[in-house]
Amino acid sequence: MAKRALIEHRPWLLASVVAATAYYFLWNNPIGELWLILLKGTAVGLLAVYALRRTTGLDGAILVIVLALSAAADMAIELDFTAGGGLFLASHLVAIGLYFRNRRENTTPSQKLLALALLIGTPAVAYLLTNRVDIALYSVGLGAMAAAAWMSRFPRYRVGLGAVLFVISDWLIFSRMGPLAIAPLPDLLVWPLYYAGQLMIATGIVQTLRGETAAR
Repeated sequence: MAKRALIEHRPWLLASVVAATAYYFLWNNPIGELWLILLKGTAVGLLAVYALRRTTGLDGAILVIVLALSAAADMAIELDFTAGGGLFLASHLVAIGLYFRNRRENTTPSQKLLALALLIGTPAVAYLLTNRVDIALYSVGLGAMAAAAWMSRFPRYRVGLGAVLFVISDWLIFSRMGPLAIAPLPDLLVWPLYYAGQLMIATGIVQTLRGETAAR
């Protein structure tokens, strides 16, 4: 029954999962670099379509922009690492705006402490992994996004945890740039962690916004 509902009412979400799964098994397949780049961008791009079809209002529109920028970054990073990183940073900055618009009214000291740890620890670990200032500066935006997601009113164990998975996937990417040899973990885990994070963020925010629309 749940599978039928997914097919009938959320076809864009199902298509996104299929595209992400296909990319994971085909990313190192010689079917053509262009097709793989397009397949990679399609996964999160379809999450943007899902958000567009399932939400209304400014918060929904901002989420669509966040996901669209991430999809563009997924493709651009295969051609130019700096360009892809710039698009991801833009996505993080827009996401921070969304989360600040939806700050949680009441937070515990432990929640604030974890948000602070994400804000400071994300760029710190990135620098330790790479010894690169530019990567650390990018990671300031990444950590701020994760901290803002954790402090937002959206489901913490969907949206907040999804942002944390995004951070971990980027740390695995950065591990390739430094002396820490943890292969083959990055090849195995970067994409699943990243996509799972994006999926959790998208569905968590969409369901929250839809629930509020239905209640009005």
